[in-house]
Amino acid sequence: MPTDPAATGDYRTDVAILGGGLAGLTLALQMRQQQPQLQVTVIERRAHPVREAAHKVGESSVEIGAHYFAEVLGLREHLDAEQIRKFGFRFFFSDRSAEVDRCTELGVSQLMPTPSWQIDRGRFENHLGERARALGVRFDDGAVVRGIDLADGDADHLVRVEHDGATHAVHCRWVVDASGRAGLLKRKLNLAMDNDHAANAVWWRVDGFVDPNAWSNDTQWLQRCDPPDRWRSTNHMCGPGYWFWLIPLSSGAHSLGIVCDAALHPLDTMNTHEKAMDWLRRHQPQVAATLERSEHALQDFMFLRNFSYGCKQVFSRDRWALTGEAGVFLDPFYSPGSDFIAISNTYICDLIARERAGRDISHHADLYQQLYLSFYENTLTLYQDQYPLFGDAQVMPVKVIWDYTYYWALLAPLFCAGRMTDLDTLGRLRPAFNEARALNLAIQPLLRAWGLCNAEGPAPESRLLDQFQIGWFRDMNGALNTPLDTAAFVDRINANVARMRWLASEVLQRARAMHPHIDDHGLDALLAGEVTPASLPPVWYADAA
Repeated sequence: MPTDPAATGDYRTDVAILGGGLAGLTLALQMRQQQPQLQVTVIERRAHPVREAAHKVGESSVEIGAHYFAEVLGLREHLDAEQIRKFGFRFFFSDRSAEVDRCTELGVSQLMPTPSWQIDRGRFENHLGERARALGVRFDDGAVVRGIDLADGDADHLVRVEHDGATHAVHCRWVVDASGRAGLLKRKLNLAMDNDHAANAVWWRVDGFVDPNAWSNDTQWLQRCDPPDRWRSTNHMCGPGYWFWLIPLSSGAHSLGIVCDAALHPLDTMNTHEKAMDWLRRHQPQVAATLERSEHALQDFMFLRNFSYGCKQVFSRDRWALTGEAGVFLDPFYSPGSDFIAISNTYICDLIARERAGRDISHHADLYQQLYLSFYENTLTLYQDQYPLFGDAQVMPVKVIWDYTYYWALLAPLFCAGRMTDLDTLGRLRPAFNEARALNLAIQPLLRAWGLCNAEGPAPESRLLDQFQIGWFRDMNGALNTPLDTAAFVDRINANVARMRWLASEVLQRARAMHPHIDDHGLDALLAGEVTPASLPPVWYADAA
């Protein structure tokens, strides 16, 4: 005879979300906002509220994630009042340099039109938890998942949860794994997959803000930015095979991290705070000298080996899904983590809404799976085998402009326009996506070859390469939130891909001007139409019509 649920604490919910971090809480909010009648339960191991400056990667947002937080979830007021408006990305090509103002700097002198924020994860997740409870989400914090039984057919799934020393059963129509690197469903279903991107990371937090402007007395250098707020940027200190991040947090701490190619900078040279500081003294002496000051006391320290990974499946027609780091994780260089949370959560919400409406979700689950993993695989090409370039002050600015153009041309406008699930429009855009992908697959190895040719060349003189002054680049950013009807939107994407084609030609000409015999990796033939994108593997693998 079944046990009385009232006596054991057993209960039923429409959706059980395993994990109450960034991915799980934002998903819960999105579901309740879109379907107020939906019963949503979040099961989280940590007790809430958590401490601010929580020890998590994912503090820097970019356009998709920022739009998701501010506009889709309606959190703009919190972001403006309680987080830090980001002053864009900033790159210093500064390996072993004691004078940052003598290095090549890539960044903006003024704020770009589309906003993004530096996110104090502890403060943000506490706010998300409060919002979720206010919207009627059942939020069981201090609870540990002890088992998951996925049902066959139309029966409910079962999640066994330990809470306050007692174990109870949660019966759910849908189960979503948002447990981060614990990967509860990924482990259970053997979904883990290597992605051939061998990189490691160490990171820590210190008291107080670290301001790059304090590293120089050069008035001209200081006045290159208006306002002079370099500290609000996601600052990248770059060298061969690595980059070092500096991200300010609104709680008054600064987040710091070394990310590196595993072959070029072994993890055992930096996997303690003392070793990491020794590494900084060799590669970023000006940063190290600042961090040795008493006002920047150490708060915490962590390292991750082989942090990047794929996943065989993230969405299922059998009413389960993975989101956030429970599924895939790319690389923090361009801060795509919250972008992929936004995309996966949007697909999950759509699948649940369709299934609750009595529709067969088989086709959509398969298509969203293919789309999501294709977005992941195409973004991975921006990082794979590219870390040796990171110290090249000639090639890397070109790469950053290209990579951002690719992002703002396709995926970012698609999300910001709310068209991630618009299959008719996706079908019309398929040729544009395929062409953009083909161009990128030729450009990335060309950039690598260019960097190899530059290996013995001199470094450029000190300069600011101001992305704000590139008019078309600034306009692409500003256009992300322009409302357009379908025909105008398709025209905009096609024009963006034409811009990519022009830029690819410019990159090839510049590389050849310096190295006439450089391998173009098929770019010439692609630009001349001798090889068509349709002859290459497509950007997604199902009919989006």
